[in-house]
Amino acid sequence: MNGDQKTGYLRRESGILLHPTSLPGPHGIGDMGAAARGFVDFLELSGQGLWQILPLGPLGSGDSPYASPSAMAGNPLLISLHALVEEGLLSPQKLAAAPIVPAKQVDYAATAAFKMPLLREACRCFLEGATSAQRSEFAAFRDASRFWLDDYALFAALKEAHGGRSWLEWEPEIAFRRPAAMDRWYQQSAAEITFHQFAQFQFSRQWASLKQYANRHGVRIVGDIPIFVALDSSDVWATPELFHLDERGNPTVVSGVPPDYFSKTGQRWGNPLYRWDVMAREGYNWWVERFRVALAQLDMVRLDHFRGFQAYWEVPAPNRTAEQGRWVPGPGMALFRALEEALGAMPVIAEDLGVITPDVDALRIRLGYPGMKVLHFAFGSDERNPHLPHNYPRHCVVYTGTHDNDTTVGWYQSRPVRERDALLSYLGTKGDEINWDLMRLAIASVAAVAIVPLQDVLGLGSEARMNQPGQPTGNWGWRFVAGSLLPEQAGRLRQMAQSYGRYEPSKSPQETASTA
Repeated sequence: MNGDQKTGYLRRESGILLHPTSLPGPHGIGDMGAAARGFVDFLELSGQGLWQILPLGPLGSGDSPYASPSAMAGNPLLISLHALVEEGLLSPQKLAAAPIVPAKQVDYAATAAFKMPLLREACRCFLEGATSAQRSEFAAFRDASRFWLDDYALFAALKEAHGGRSWLEWEPEIAFRRPAAMDRWYQQSAAEITFHQFAQFQFSRQWASLKQYANRHGVRIVGDIPIFVALDSSDVWATPELFHLDERGNPTVVSGVPPDYFSKTGQRWGNPLYRWDVMAREGYNWWVERFRVALAQLDMVRLDHFRGFQAYWEVPAPNRTAEQGRWVPGPGMALFRALEEALGAMPVIAEDLGVITPDVDALRIRLGYPGMKVLHFAFGSDERNPHLPHNYPRHCVVYTGTHDNDTTVGWYQSRPVRERDALLSYLGTKGDEINWDLMRLAIASVAAVAIVPLQDVLGLGSEARMNQPGQPTGNWGWRFVAGSLLPEQAGRLRQMAQSYGRYEPSKSPQETASTA
């Protein structure tokens, strides 16, 4: 099947990158409630057909969505407490005790300390008063999610019982899932297991409702599947045979990338690496289920670190940096054949940044997946730079910057004079509104899809950066303030989208959603 046949999901449109944690709201973190629907309304008003987000899983080390304790669970902190009040699972008075938290930054510890007890109270209320229909819905969710949910719920309960310590520090009987210990913990943690199942049930229901709202308003959700998983995760604990671990559960080799634009010593991500031979013998079933969950939540998937599926950078676990490593062949086409046989053609964007070799390009082209271009990478060399718009193929997705980049305003202010001059010469502007200049350049390009971070729409500087690669703390916390989204911004975006063929004003939102 060629690329044109497989990528009907890709049409000429544009969108905005914003993780739900960055939404405004009264409880310390963005959630799936009114502000999320308000953002969908802004996208519709702006003529934007795509909302791109980061991974939706529970947060891991450094509050990173890319270090989640589960590859398939949702982040319970995104659950809207107001929605639980509307369902009668919480009293409105409970929300009055919300702590005073920064409006522009997520305080994850304070947010969890407030929200998690209320989620437990909502769980108790549900279990005591649920109707038979509600109980049936909960049971159906647990049954449909059994592949990952049972292990995750027990893992989360065990983490709490062990003070949050890594599973590698638990007593060996449960760390290595001895049958007697598993039975004992299942029994003594039954209430906690049910709570975590309930939290996932509520996350699933609220996310499905939000996605339906977006689709009805002509907006499709673009999500993110990280290639690797965290060592301290239910995935590794439950299926250690799928990873390169020693007899104590420690990884023997870990993930990373060699020196690149972001780091002179490379990036030692530290994730355990997959035993692709074992996964192949099992028909890549773990990956099939992972994609099955993602495709139920999303309209399109950005597959992170696509080049790792062709070949990945293997770093010996004792190494402190990623400079010393080697390229190891990945599963290649065999994995994607298994996925398509199980799930059909998949709506995937390949994150193909970094060191890309001809065989990686060949795999992406054979699969028909569009690659990525980033304008922040375009002006540091010469006119042959593949990130310059005059070099784009139509079959790609262009970003001003990604979640790993500085904001456009912050990036521009930090550029050397030579690079600034090259950028302004290319743009033909004075750079007085450099964020709008770069957004126009992306939206006007031949790239099938153009995505801009909301920080660029708002004209924010480096204080609004989402992530600094290689910096273990202080990331992922940025939020925008309620009232920041203005009709003037929506009008400018809509005018650009319409001028450059990315918006059809004659097409109703319902018609657009029906083609998603």
